[in-house]
Amino acid sequence: MLPSGEQIAIAHGDQRAVITQVGATLRTFVKGGVSVVEGFAGDELPEGAHGQIMYPWPNRLSPEPWSFSGRTAVPSVDDHATRTAIHGLVRWRPFEIDHVNQNRCVLSLRLHPSPEYPFLSEIAVAYHLGSLGLTVTATVTNLDDVPIPMGVGFHPYLAVTTPTIEGAVLEVPAIAYVAAGERLLPTGEILPVAGHGLDFTTAKSVSGHELNVTYTELVRDNTGLATVKVRDHHGGLVELEVDRNFPYIQVYTGDELSHGHRRTSIGVEPMTCPPEALRSGKDVIVLEPGQHWAGSWRLRRHDF
Repeated sequence: MLPSGEQIAIAHGDQRAVITQVGATLRTFVKGGVSVVEGFAGDELPEGAHGQIMYPWPNRLSPEPWSFSGRTAVPSVDDHATRTAIHGLVRWRPFEIDHVNQNRCVLSLRLHPSPEYPFLSEIAVAYHLGSLGLTVTATVTNLDDVPIPMGVGFHPYLAVTTPTIEGAVLEVPAIAYVAAGERLLPTGEILPVAGHGLDFTTAKSVSGHELNVTYTELVRDNTGLATVKVRDHHGGLVELEVDRNFPYIQVYTGDELSHGHRRTSIGVEPMTCPPEALRSGKDVIVLEPGQHWAGSWRLRRHDF
């Protein structure tokens, strides 16, 4: 038995992806034998949350108690460098495998109440390979008898074909970012990227830039999609598109990761809310009993 449980392989044309039972994690995704995401081996644990799902909150949450619907939550610190609870509660839990066919799979998890999150809910995640690439759709259902707050995020690392991201070109269609303090928690300010080194609205090299930034106020096309682009030194282009249900994107250049993963790919993380949202209420999603929420994002690679 591998650390990440059963391995679910799906394929379409020259595209291949492997999703793990533990965490419903995107372990690998390749097109034409070239990695679209930086994955990890089947006998490894995903360092730096590679490919993992962040629920019921994405990013960081401070450990002080918070309350909603008359219930109090006490998050447990698991990122000791910042003294925060990071990336939710489902990353290391085995999901149910609900459906698998050649190019699609669906996994789900019923998250029972706990001191960290005293609400009953279910998250289901569908991975679908097709002509447009890999489409990922999350659906959350409130199974409790009170309104629940929640947020969802995903943590893929976009791959390059070079040993590091030096020389890679990044484009982020965001005109603002969430200001953060020393613990990478929001200060309460949303600031424009214009005139700032964090401005990647026009594609530019990531060389010399150390990013761990929450971007927002995304610029979208007429279908409602916002697209982050990473072009590597050899000309390959990876695109990550988010629908309107993901108004935030965290971009992380992996500067704190271990030697084997440091600045070898770029984390591009679709998020429904900023860090600390369950406490601040900023763009937190509130589901009434029995209510559903769903959002999608997509990955694809082009070669030129």
